[in-house]
Amino acid sequence: MTFLPVWAPDARQLRVVIDDRTHEMHPTDGGWWESPVTAEAGARYGYLIDDAADPRPDPRSPRQPDGVHGLSQVHDVDPEIWSDFAWTGRPIAGAVVYELHIGTFTTAGTLDGAIDRLDHLVELGVDFVELMPVNAFNGTHNWGYDGVGWYAVQETYGGPDALARFVNACHVRGLGVIVDAVYNHLGPSGNYLPEFGPYLTTGATSWGQSVNLDEADSDEVREYILGSALRWLEVFHVDGLRLDAVHALVDRTALHLLEELQIRTDALSRRVGRPLALIAESDLNDPKLITARSEGGYGLAAQWSDDGHHAIHTTISGERQGYYADFGSLECLSKVLREGFFHGLTYSSFRRRRHGRPIDPQHVATTSLVVYTCNHDQIGNRAIGDRPSAYLTPGQLAAKAALVLTSPFTPMLFMGEEWAASSPFQFFTSHPEPELGEATANGRKAEFAEHGWDADEVPDPQDPETFERSKLLWDEIEKPGHARVLEFYRSLIALRRGEPEFSDDDFASVAIDFDSEGAWFAMHRGALTTVVTLTETPVANPFPGDVLLAWEPPSDDGILSGHNAVIVRRT
Repeated sequence: MTFLPVWAPDARQLRVVIDDRTHEMHPTDGGWWESPVTAEAGARYGYLIDDAADPRPDPRSPRQPDGVHGLSQVHDVDPEIWSDFAWTGRPIAGAVVYELHIGTFTTAGTLDGAIDRLDHLVELGVDFVELMPVNAFNGTHNWGYDGVGWYAVQETYGGPDALARFVNACHVRGLGVIVDAVYNHLGPSGNYLPEFGPYLTTGATSWGQSVNLDEADSDEVREYILGSALRWLEVFHVDGLRLDAVHALVDRTALHLLEELQIRTDALSRRVGRPLALIAESDLNDPKLITARSEGGYGLAAQWSDDGHHAIHTTISGERQGYYADFGSLECLSKVLREGFFHGLTYSSFRRRRHGRPIDPQHVATTSLVVYTCNHDQIGNRAIGDRPSAYLTPGQLAAKAALVLTSPFTPMLFMGEEWAASSPFQFFTSHPEPELGEATANGRKAEFAEHGWDADEVPDPQDPETFERSKLLWDEIEKPGHARVLEFYRSLIALRRGEPEFSDDDFASVAIDFDSEGAWFAMHRGALTTVVTLTETPVANPFPGDVLLAWEPPSDDGILSGHNAVIVRRT
């Protein structure tokens, strides 16, 4: 039996509807309302606020079986699901992370369907699976960043028990799980929180009204967020959270929400006896996020590094548009690999101001930065969602992979990257409201038209075919070209795991050489050197030695082919 209290400080009257029966609620301390009536497991319920005719779902709803506009359901994860009792967790530092979107990872597009592909990830050598947001959103499919049910699991993915089955299946295979959690904004459809209380402020972010983290009555809003985050970690046995766009969390209190969440996470980690990690997405280049609390930071385990992506991508691809404008030189790539950030109190031409702050290598490990050749944003926010495999040679793909996977950072792959998947990853939505769907589609086209794209080339996010095109084509991995890329990735990850030099997390462990004419770039990790050739022209291997892995092996006289990657042990 479950009591159903709710925080609604602005309400004059509140009633709870449980299985079509209405019960009065009574105000208590701090804006909370209670009822002596309990609900059984499986009961549907909602709240009637003041004179409203229709009940609203619970802000802390554990399940929304009929979608985000429907009634909530009393639900506890089935304890019989769990068999991961031997799982003791693993640290995120230096691990290989694999980001995926449940809806497009398999044809089924469900959590149970994804379980069938976990053995592929084990064979690849992955350590953590990172799920794009799986909390409840309106519609059948989207990227997940339009979520409004922060305690519930999207029903089209399988609901809460399916997430538990997925996490359990990962753990019994030795894979950790990270969930992408969005606390900086709410989606445009199904957000009833403002009817209950001051969850939002008059301020705004790029996505709408700011969440109330520091104004009147914000303590309960913060507890709402903290409760959601800890629910993923405790109830669903998840090993870490990727916190979306933390720069959009407006918090001027002395104890920032991120630090408070880290404190709570550390306490939970001690209680459950396994590592739990918080990973930030931030465009601030602020090392405070990943500096220990004892040194005045927030103490998060890691943060995504777009500087790492931009430096590698521009060097290999030659693209320089938009926010890539400051990147692309070999000096830039060298700086990022040796110092972590490119912009550290340096001028950003994209922002037209100074940006970032340097990392103190005495207090931050290299593995606190998560670096990637691509992710959902760097693919999906291109106009047509094209992957690097659509415009780079296989040798260039190998070079990008080698730079990431032999770097001193924590590497992350995006689903399908490991076999040079041909399917795009496009921006897709399924807003049931026609006006919202039209506004989303028109806004997308207008945004890219401003940057010189033909608006007709930009896929309509509301078109179901945009979603279907984005699904991985698993039969590709058996085809010769794709199979060769896959084998190279497997070998790279095995090499990373097997060579001690690649586990050194000191910024001083990296040394760089490069050709001033741009023919090659070399990264040294102890006695190991990764050499990538950047043009189609063959060059003499600048650092001969025992070849540990190569996309194209050097010739007998030490010549490296163009667009190549070679890892050697120097002699």
